Amino acid sequence: MKKMLLLVGLFSFTISFSQHTNSRNAKDDSWKTVYREFPKKINDLVHTKINAKFDYANSYLNGKVWITLQPHFYKTDSLELDAKGMTIHKVEIVKANKNAGLKYNYDGQVLKISLDRTYSRNEKYTIFIDYTAKPNELKVEGSAAITDAKGLYFINPKGEEKNKPTQIWTQGETEATSVWVPTIDKPNQKTTQETYMTVPAKYVTLSNGKLVSQVKNADGTRTDYWKMDLPHAPYLFFMGVGDYAVVKDTYKGKEVSYYVEKEYEKVARKIFGNTPEMMKYFSTVLGIEYPWVKYAQIVGRDYVSGAMENTTATLHQESAQQDARQLIDGNAWESTIAHELFHHWFGDYVTAESWSNLTVNESFANYSQTLWNEYKYGTDAGDEENYNDMQGYLMSGSQSKDLVRHYYRDKEDMFDAVSYNKGGRILHMLRNYVGDEAFFKSLNKYLTDNKFGTGNAHQLRLAFEAVTGQDLNWFWNQWYFGSGHPQLDISYAYSEESKIASVYIKQYQSGDKIFTLPLAIDVYFGKEKHRYNVWLKSKTDTFSFNAPTKPDLINVDGDKVLLCSKKDAKTLGEYIHQYKYAGKYLDRREAIDFAAKKTKEPEAIKFLVDVLNDVYAPLRIKAIQALAKTTLDEATIKQIESIASNDKNATVRAVAIDALGNLEDKQYLTLFEKGTTDSSYNVAGASLEALASLDSNKALAIANKLSKEPAKGRLASAISSTLVKYGGEDAFDFIANSFEKMPMSQEKFEALQSLADILVKVKDATKFKRGIDLIVDFRESIPEAYKSQVNAYINNMVLKGIADKKEKAGETELANYVRSKM
Repeated sequence: MKKMLLLVGLFSFTISFSQHTNSRNAKDDSWKTVYREFPKKINDLVHTKINAKFDYANSYLNGKVWITLQPHFYKTDSLELDAKGMTIHKVEIVKANKNAGLKYNYDGQVLKISLDRTYSRNEKYTIFIDYTAKPNELKVEGSAAITDAKGLYFINPKGEEKNKPTQIWTQGETEATSVWVPTIDKPNQKTTQETYMTVPAKYVTLSNGKLVSQVKNADGTRTDYWKMDLPHAPYLFFMGVGDYAVVKDTYKGKEVSYYVEKEYEKVARKIFGNTPEMMKYFSTVLGIEYPWVKYAQIVGRDYVSGAMENTTATLHQESAQQDARQLIDGNAWESTIAHELFHHWFGDYVTAESWSNLTVNESFANYSQTLWNEYKYGTDAGDEENYNDMQGYLMSGSQSKDLVRHYYRDKEDMFDAVSYNKGGRILHMLRNYVGDEAFFKSLNKYLTDNKFGTGNAHQLRLAFEAVTGQDLNWFWNQWYFGSGHPQLDISYAYSEESKIASVYIKQYQSGDKIFTLPLAIDVYFGKEKHRYNVWLKSKTDTFSFNAPTKPDLINVDGDKVLLCSKKDAKTLGEYIHQYKYAGKYLDRREAIDFAAKKTKEPEAIKFLVDVLNDVYAPLRIKAIQALAKTTLDEATIKQIESIASNDKNATVRAVAIDALGNLEDKQYLTLFEKGTTDSSYNVAGASLEALASLDSNKALAIANKLSKEPAKGRLASAISSTLVKYGGEDAFDFIANSFEKMPMSQEKFEALQSLADILVKVKDATKFKRGIDLIVDFRESIPEAYKSQVNAYINNMVLKGIADKKEKAGETELANYVRSKM
């Protein structure tokens, strides 16, 4: 599962995930003494056959299920199934095609069944259950990764929302499949599966496995039969229904398909089209061919997470659907596509035996994003992905959490920056330590030894030890079964007398823990590099090297793989040398960041100007942004002008236009006006904002024209801000409609301010109330885990601000309406 992107940034103005989790748990620490063992296996799932019919009017599923099981080891005369919030109509044992009723007890959560006799581990038996699932009547709590957990979701089932399609989709992880079908809803269960779905004939369906048949019924419905011949965990069960366009690719004769809303049919391959290449790359690097019969990806409205790796049927939130102009600025969803596909090895093929060991699912999927970017777009792109994810962990406040956790308040709490970001960075360090060949050979062994079964961190260690011939307990104990990360203070000295260069590295993280860290120290004399492989093992370590002259650079962690925070005493000159001769993405980024803080020094400015020619676009962007905060000379301005017009990367051009806009020079009026029609949303948005700073009337006229055309991303934001700042209340429709169409995302949160600003100008009561209601709807859709903090912000800052301004303007009735919603 890929966490909702909004959870990384949307609420950063008030809290981080882990800080909130800690405060939520502060009142009840009893969970800290409850050891979370893997679920006990009394009965094993063998096969599940589901017959599902949907009641759109009531948002019910009328289901029949045949579950084949067998005792795991010991004899048993009973069975417990998870079945949340259902009405159970019938429970029977199937024998010789005849059913006999069984006694059962049901408390609304667990269905306890008395079997007709005692069964031994070699005997299979089949249970039939007739039931109705009522997901909307069940109260459940989600997590940071999964904001709701009612399992089965009816989206606009009665067609009452004119701008929203009617859809059905399911979300099983962690244990919500049992909201819509009785099962043993634990990650260490595996079952083959058949799914019959009866739906209105106008809709298409998607489920696990292969579509075997479709039968039209006399009542205008159609029954689709999907068959899954390979076993997988219940949380990976999936059903999807809707009016989709299905765009098909192939990989080695297997169907690869993309289910998108029909307006995105023409761009579906631009969004998802790298999937077959990803399948080939991951199959090759792991040495295990994609194991499943097909691979489909579907987009769901109002999805409660980022994406979910349902076996052969991945579900994405609607942010995946980007139009052609968005894709010019880059496919923002490509890493998520890689993440979910990689789960089909790590998570689906081999599944974490318990939520405590979630790392063997999510850390690998997270790291696949680095692997894919490195393979497809080069080492800079892979290293940037790795760096960004490391920062996500370092800023999360999660230092107290072990990667493998047997103590947690709720299983949902495992879906955090430790299981994802930190775990991925640990794999990156492990890959560097053992080498690529051993790393991927070890992954192959882990997957092969545990295929269609379960895994845990110990099994992963044993695979690496078998391949490398090394005892790796030190690494696992430190990183998998420990918490925190090293914080390093690095300083240098050189003795002219003894011709010795020294490096002093102090670990200053709180507590008594000292990390054992193998790393490379590179010592540079001009272009010439001498590498020294060393180990940090103490609170303070000193390393000394013979040096006939003072080195131009000593580069600690020469491979730039350490998961750490650090203070580094390099000078500007040393950082510039690092940029030129060390050369990795992080080497260059560190130098740019340092120079950006030293722009009063001419050497720093000259260096940043040189960086404008860096081969990697994101680093060119950082240089432009740093220079834009300084007084630019004519030569630099000319270079930025050239970048604004000619750089191959649209986002670089947009940032260059931002820099020129800061100059407020009317000679750029033509450039900015032309830029508002650019095919890139980023360039067009930057151009409109820059134009507004020079000629607000012209910008307003253009914004009014553009508001009548489709716009997303930065252009939509620029249109809104221009209309709000320079226009009247007639801008309301564009701003409100844009806000309403946005999925839950960082972009929507940022658009909240424009909506609030235009509402201050709106006098039409109907429009005003609609705008307030949109803000309230957004507030109510905030994940439960964040509701109290975000509600306080929206109520006390956004809504109160609007009410106060309306009151001051004498519009008391509108002010009272706002207060009634606070």
